[in-house]
Amino acid sequence: MANKFVAVFLMCIVVVAAFSLQEVKAAEEDKFKECFNNCNKECLGEGNGNTFCEMKCDNDCGEKELAEKLNINLP
Repeated sequence: MANKFVAVFLMCIVVVAAFSLQEVKAAEEDKFKECFNNCNKECLGEGNGNTFCEMKCDNDCGEKELAEKLNINLP
């Protein structure tokens, strides 16, 4: 009986941890999406092509995201 209780308790901890990681990942994706959308609008507004803007903004926002994860200040 005690073994079943311990097993159920551990499974509950795993489930809660999994949901917590999902929420953090979703928040990170929202930051990237917001950065990308803003950058893309500005780039297209400057008269650049769609492919150029997608590549530029993907690189710029990817660098910002990586720098944030590594706690690096970009100029």
